[in-house]
Amino acid sequence: MHAYRKETRLLRPMLFLMAFLFAISAAAADVVSFKTVSLELARDLAQAAVDACRAEGYQVTAIVVNRSGDAQAMLRDSMAPRYTMQIAREKAEAVILSGVASSEFRRNRQDIRMEMNHVQGILVLEGGLPIRSGGSMLGALGVSGAPGGEKDEACAQAALNKLQ
Repeated sequence: MHAYRKETRLLRPMLFLMAFLFAISAAAADVVSFKTVSLELARDLAQAAVDACRAEGYQVTAIVVNRSGDAQAMLRDSMAPRYTMQIAREKAEAVILSGVASSEFRRNRQDIRMEMNHVQGILVLEGGLPIRSGGSMLGALGVSGAPGGEKDEACAQAALNKLQ
């Protein structure tokens, strides 16, 4: 009987340790990791987009949102109208929603484009581009204020090209 108690005393801590390790490995399998845009990259992209538009004589706002649509950085040039902040953000949100450039979303979904412009926080116009790295979408860059969405998008593309 004494040997049985000794084995039980040794076995219980081992079983507890095994159960603890199993619980940790099960919890680790439940963790999802993903890439996102850093503050530094967001700042640099916004600045590069504003600079690209400035070089063409346009005063714009550029915003970078992360993959959840949360603002990471926004720059509004001195003479850019205040409304460009909202428009740039809503262009970036359209990219987060669709996963493609806002101009591509507009072209591909003519059937719902007008309805999408009534969804709060989404604006289906040219000027929003996805920020990608290693096959993952990190976030989106939205630009507004140039005379035409295609010019906004060109500034956004110049910023992405500069920092790749």
